[in-house]
Amino acid sequence: MNDRYLGALDYYTITGRLAEHTSFSASRELAERLRPSEDPETVQEQIQETTEAKALLSVRPDVTIGGARDVRPLMRRAEIEAMLQPTELLEIRQTLLSCRSMRYLLLRLADEYPLLADKALEMQPLSEIIDEIGRCLDEDGAVLDSASPELARIRRDLAVARDRVVDRLRGIISAERNAPYLQEPIITERNGRYVIPVKAQFKSRIPGIVHDQSSSGATFFVEPLSTVELNNRWHELRIEERHEVERILLALTRLVGEEAETITVNVRVLAEIDLALAKARYSIALRGVPAERSEARWPTVGLGDSPPASEHPIYLARARHPLLPAESVVPIDVYAGGDFTVLLVTGPNTGGKTVALKTVGLLAAMNQSGLHIPAMEGSRLPVFSGIYADIGDEQSIEQSLSTFSSHMSHIVDILGHADDRSLVLLDELGAGTDPVEGSALAQALIDAFVARRSLVFSSTHYSQLKVYAFSTDWVQNASVEFDVETLSPTYRLSIGLPGRSNAFAIASRLGLNEEVIAEARALLSPEDVKSEALLAHVASASEEADRSRTEADERLTEVRALEETLRARLAAIEEARRQVLEEAREEGRQELDALREEIRRLRSGLSRGDAPARPANEALQAVEQLAERVAPIRPAEEVPAASPEGLQVGDRVYVTSLKQSGELLSLSDGDAEVKVGGFRLRTQPNRLRFESRPVREPAANTSARGISTPQADSPGMELDMRGWRAEEVASALDQYLDRAYLAGLPWVHLIHGKGMGVLRQVVRQQLAGHPLVASVRSGEQGEGGDGVTVVQLHKHRE
Repeated sequence: MNDRYLGALDYYTITGRLAEHTSFSASRELAERLRPSEDPETVQEQIQETTEAKALLSVRPDVTIGGARDVRPLMRRAEIEAMLQPTELLEIRQTLLSCRSMRYLLLRLADEYPLLADKALEMQPLSEIIDEIGRCLDEDGAVLDSASPELARIRRDLAVARDRVVDRLRGIISAERNAPYLQEPIITERNGRYVIPVKAQFKSRIPGIVHDQSSSGATFFVEPLSTVELNNRWHELRIEERHEVERILLALTRLVGEEAETITVNVRVLAEIDLALAKARYSIALRGVPAERSEARWPTVGLGDSPPASEHPIYLARARHPLLPAESVVPIDVYAGGDFTVLLVTGPNTGGKTVALKTVGLLAAMNQSGLHIPAMEGSRLPVFSGIYADIGDEQSIEQSLSTFSSHMSHIVDILGHADDRSLVLLDELGAGTDPVEGSALAQALIDAFVARRSLVFSSTHYSQLKVYAFSTDWVQNASVEFDVETLSPTYRLSIGLPGRSNAFAIASRLGLNEEVIAEARALLSPEDVKSEALLAHVASASEEADRSRTEADERLTEVRALEETLRARLAAIEEARRQVLEEAREEGRQELDALREEIRRLRSGLSRGDAPARPANEALQAVEQLAERVAPIRPAEEVPAASPEGLQVGDRVYVTSLKQSGELLSLSDGDAEVKVGGFRLRTQPNRLRFESRPVREPAANTSARGISTPQADSPGMELDMRGWRAEEVASALDQYLDRAYLAGLPWVHLIHGKGMGVLRQVVRQQLAGHPLVASVRSGEQGEGGDGVTVVQLHKHRE
């Protein structure tokens, strides 16, 4: 869309305020470059992303990208192996940590926020880079001894060499014979060498190399000859250390460079997610709502028909200009496109006509940028092919254009581009020239836009256009109200009512002599008087109809509220009844279970004593009869329990004690085996509810019993890492946990062996703070003890 027309609507102020809600430079750049889309599907997807982000913030207001940086410029350097500095590597690590955390969060909540989760899937965890940078650098950017064995050796030797130099120098400064020659008994450093401060007049008394002199000239910094070799060794080791540090940093740079393209994608996707969160925060600040999508087709009815306001292609209920102070802005109701395609707004100057036009245009542009709009729920907007605005006085001295010429040049351009899906906003159409010619030109322009079937909102102060709107098909009058008592506009928009002429009333209120006002009235032409009288009559009738409609709407609202209250009460009563029945049924079931167990125990004892089992059998039969009487007491909405004879292996059943569904694996008298998720359990058949029976393929002759295997997409409940190197763990463990979580496994066993405990320590570090991990413990006796780590995963939301 044309930047000039967007600027006339103050659209760039909106993108600037949106940018203030972003969290890092990459998303801020996206906000500042945001432009309305003309593709309906793109607009719908962007609005849904904003809606998902707003819902996420409502339950997780602390969601943040956490210290991410736009590291894409660093990727270009890494690709050509231009060594990255420690602070730059730490920025990359922190950004990747933010990407990984956001990815895990959104994947865990994929069912609630599918569009954001789809974006998150584009990011890769890159755990190897995160771990390697963290292994080599501390939080301040210093290269750690653990970065390489060679660096650890060099630093050990460096410490020994330094101690030797310092010990030798301490011996020199502590010798009593040298005390008179020293400026101070201290050891300092100059030019990378350890030296002592010697008084200038005694520098020859301590043989050595002079490295520096104080500003006063009174002190020389001397390296005694006896420490030269020791200093040389210390200096050589420092050079070795520097080379090894550079080698490590270059190796990290190469590692980053190998994944430069992936990291670039991660930053882009993170910026898009942060932009969605910024849109959500801006929506919260504006008290915005997503506009419902309507078809970009108008008029929607034939001549003479008048649909409800809410069925027009444009319907903005209680719409507020987003840039005006919330405490003073007056909401307006606007609709168009149903039985008219041109809305002609009349009224006094400074009465709010321009604000009304800008509100419509700006909310349309915001909607097509994926933003929520400051209006009531139920507001509707189509996706326009273009939004054109000629608003404000753009008189150009440089181009020698008058106000009229400036407006007309814009209108000529708009006429050349507007089509039947365009929104056109024209402020003070025909102004800046002779009123008679300006009014005629305005009518001709409106006729041209009607022929193009563009949707037009125009303001004017020409009274001739009010009559024109009443007599022209597809054109409708509107006005901004003016309070004659207070001599001030109310800024409320009334569609269907033309703006009234208040000149005489205002003059009278201000004290103008009534004789002068009467003479002025007499000077009006009969046509003007008749037109004003007709408009006043129509306005009065329209106001009366509006009052009747408002009263009817209020009564309808009251009836609907009462109906909703009664529905809620009925639902509450039904829920209470269901709970009472369920509790009674559960209590009876528990008592029956206890009685059955007692009778089985009694019968077993009688059998062992060779005594008659008839009394026990009769008691058991009585209990079963009692169970049959209790069983029917269940909520009406429950699926009746299937008898063991009615169930078949392979059926889909609901386990009432777990409140989970699963597959029936085996069935016998009093015993059933069910597979729920990735594990099996045994229960009584009467605790199962039949759900469905799959159509079986003839070749599918799988035994219902046997060794339990994970689902097809399950990685299994054990990961055996014995014999692995520490650097192999990070990526493989991340992938395994991802698959286990998505497969719905409740826990997994990580087998690392005991050994020296190195592999176990690496695994525990990897699990610490992992977003998919609920808890971690060592294996118990029978599970492998310290050679196994048992991980409980967060419950997967299906």
